[in-house]
Amino acid sequence: YQRRVHGGRIFTRSAVGWPGVQHLESGDFSSVIAAAQELEGFLPNECPEEGSFTMTGFGHKAVLGLADKIVAAVKEGHIKSFFLIGGCDGAKPGRSFFGDMARGVPKDGIVMTLGCGKFRFNKEFESFGDIGGIPRLLDMGQCNDAYGAVQVAVGLRDALSLDDVNKLPLHFGISWFEQKAVAVFCTMLHLGLRNIHLGPTLPTFLTPNVVNLLVEKYGVAAASGDGAELARKLAQHSNNMY
Repeated sequence: YQRRVHGGRIFTRSAVGWPGVQHLESGDFSSVIAAAQELEGFLPNECPEEGSFTMTGFGHKAVLGLADKIVAAVKEGHIKSFFLIGGCDGAKPGRSFFGDMARGVPKDGIVMTLGCGKFRFNKEFESFGDIGGIPRLLDMGQCNDAYGAVQVAVGLRDALSLDDVNKLPLHFGISWFEQKAVAVFCTMLHLGLRNIHLGPTLPTFLTPNVVNLLVEKYGVAAASGDGAELARKLAQHSNNMY
C-alpha cells in the first residue's frame, strides 16, 4: 500500500533499499527535490497556526559558530546555565517530567535538546524566546546527534578556559525509554560526565548494586518529582558555580 500510494515520494540510499522504491546511487538529491516541488503543498486552511512553528538545525557546527557570542553572554551574566534535555520518550501522560523541566528553566538559561523526548516541548519554540539573539531552545536533532551535543559541551569548556566539562554550568536531563538511550547514556559515562538525571522510569536491568555504583561514582540521580522545580534548583546551583 505504501509503495502504491507514496511510491513517488519514498527514496532510499546507501546500504538501505527496498523493492519498488527509488534508490539514489549517489549524493545527488535532485530527484527528491523535484518530487517535493511537484506536490501542491499545504492548502490555506491546512497551514499551521501562528505560533506553532519551531526552528531546527542547531548542530554542533552551528552552535559553536556562536561560541564567541555565547561566551560573552555567559561572562556578562546574561546566560547563567545550560540544560541538555533529551533522549528517548513515549506518549504516556506520566512521562511529562522533562517537558516540565524544560519549561522550568529560568529565562537566563539555554535548553539544548535532541531525540524524540524533545517533542514534549519543542513546538513551544517561540515561547522560549532568546537571550541577546541566541534562541533559548536549541534543537540539535535526534538521538544519533548526541555526538554533536558532546562537541558543544567540549567547545564551551575550551572557550571558557575550563579544564573539565563538569565545571560548566551544564545540567543533564536524559529521558530513558528504549535501547538506543543505553548507548547514549554509556557514552556520557565513558566521557566522565556527571550529575545526570535519568528517568522518569529507570531501566529494569539496573540492579541495586549498579544503581549504587552510578550514584556514587557518577552522581546519577533519578528524574522524579517536579521537573520544573528541579530545573530551578539546578539553575540556582549554576549561579554558585560559575
